[in-house]
Amino acid sequence: MSQTTRFCLVRHGETDWNIEHRLQGQIDIRLNDVGQQQAEQLSQALAHAGHGFAALYVSDLARARQTADAISRHNGLAPIATERLRERHFGPFQGLTYAEAEVRIPEAYRQFKSRDPAYVPGSGESLEAFQHRVHCFLDETAARHPGQTILVVSHGGVLDIAYRRANDLPITRQRDFPIPNAALNWISHCDGRWQLDRWADESHLAHSRDEI
Repeated sequence: MSQTTRFCLVRHGETDWNIEHRLQGQIDIRLNDVGQQQAEQLSQALAHAGHGFAALYVSDLARARQTADAISRHNGLAPIATERLRERHFGPFQGLTYAEAEVRIPEAYRQFKSRDPAYVPGSGESLEAFQHRVHCFLDETAARHPGQTILVVSHGGVLDIAYRRANDLPITRQRDFPIPNAALNWISHCDGRWQLDRWADESHLAHSRDEI
């Protein structure tokens, strides 16, 4: 009998670097005051919804762990931290705004913006390697939790890959869908197929942001 595994995907709460349009990548930035409020609002909304999550997986970066810790306090879920859910490593772009990168390293920025899947930004991670990392996590987690509902707290880039997986979109295409901080995003897996169920639900938030 076919069993559907549901994923609720959450991008971490807001950080100061989100406001500045600064590429965080794998630099360990913490939530700002708004981000902490978002995490609390998210936690309470999930507690009241009663989704019956079987597990909570979280990126091991601070901004995701802070968000997951708030969820854990109200929902009794022990966060399972993994580096596989980290944001993409952006190499020399990390710590720069998009405008700064365009001025300081223009040729690298041009390649970066072209979304060439094989382009590796310095010591960073190519899009195809990043996609492979996220796909492996999703596939293995779906196989580990057949018929269950899973909560994942991660980053905008990870959710970008998941959305494309559920909609069969190439990574070369420019993003035209929202990924707000602390919103609820649902995808599901059944019989080897992924589908989008609901995306960018911000109804529980007083403030939200999608700066990418």
